[in-house]
Amino acid sequence: MNAETERAAPRIEIRFCPACRWWLRAGWMAQEVFATYGAAVGELALIPAESGHFSIRVGDALLWERKRDGGFPEPKVLKQLLQPLIAPEKDLGHSGSAPAAE
Repeated sequence: MNAETERAAPRIEIRFCPACRWWLRAGWMAQEVFATYGAAVGELALIPAESGHFSIRVGDALLWERKRDGGFPEPKVLKQLLQPLIAPEKDLGHSGSAPAAE
């Protein structure tokens, strides 16, 4: 068995405020994750949450929280944050480049 088959595919949760109409954003984020990582994702859940809430968890780890992190992640940033947790060997192409320092 290699390291890739030994690693359990993680559960990713996207919690969003339906009253804020963020289900489209949550679905878009889910689509981006699956398009990039495919079978490396064990499960992806879209979960309605309380007013004003938007967060992304991988297993027990809070990856992104709208209030804590200042808004919503861009798809490129989300992919970069997920890479070491679910597919460190994956080449992200142009999405793998870190933003230039100002």
